[in-house]
Amino acid sequence: MKPWDNVISEEEIRAYRAAGFGRPSGLGIRPALLIIDVQYRTVGTRPQPYFEAIKEFSTSCGDVAWAALPHIERLLALFRKKNWPVLYPHVAPKVQHEGGRLAEKVPAIMNIAAHGYDFVDTIHPRAGDVLLPKKHPSAFFATALASHLIDLQADTLVVTGCSTSGCVRSSVVDAFSLNFKVAVPHDAVYDRSATSHAVNLFDMAEKYADVASTDELLIALEPIEARA
Repeated sequence: MKPWDNVISEEEIRAYRAAGFGRPSGLGIRPALLIIDVQYRTVGTRPQPYFEAIKEFSTSCGDVAWAALPHIERLLALFRKKNWPVLYPHVAPKVQHEGGRLAEKVPAIMNIAAHGYDFVDTIHPRAGDVLLPKKHPSAFFATALASHLIDLQADTLVVTGCSTSGCVRSSVVDAFSLNFKVAVPHDAVYDRSATSHAVNLFDMAEKYADVASTDELLIALEPIEARA
């Protein structure tokens, strides 16, 4: 079952198929893992329903974030085993003049406690990982991500994290635009809106990425050779 099965109508899906959308892109031979914004500010320090979670961090996604974490952990474990690169685009703490248009739209993002910017313990970076502080939705915008990926000779990006409709989607579109193959494990990304999550996964699957479950993606990744 796809996340959008009860959201996108059969007629809409047929319309995309009739026009030739939704064909698989496949994986390359040099994958890299992006873990986007998996910080306590989007997860919370413990599992809670959404309206409880936002009392701790207004940017939290609540229980859906905790549901995605084990899948991110499984992907991370495979990338560690294969010695494949792991990159962490993450929201950098903002001072007042750095909030930009988003701070005007959502002023609460300027009031996140310092520990909210810490990485979640179970997916914490280690030596050799690439940390990419960012101030805008796309992991590529005003960061050195593309330069790092060229240096790593990556040809495929596995994109996980938060939020499906925001930073994940914008990073996927930019990765596609830069000619990377892109895979999105739909159970390893999360969003505060179930509808936005489903609709954006459908749209990415039709145009920009291969969208599959973590189980399916692990099976596809496993035969690819490890790096020396």
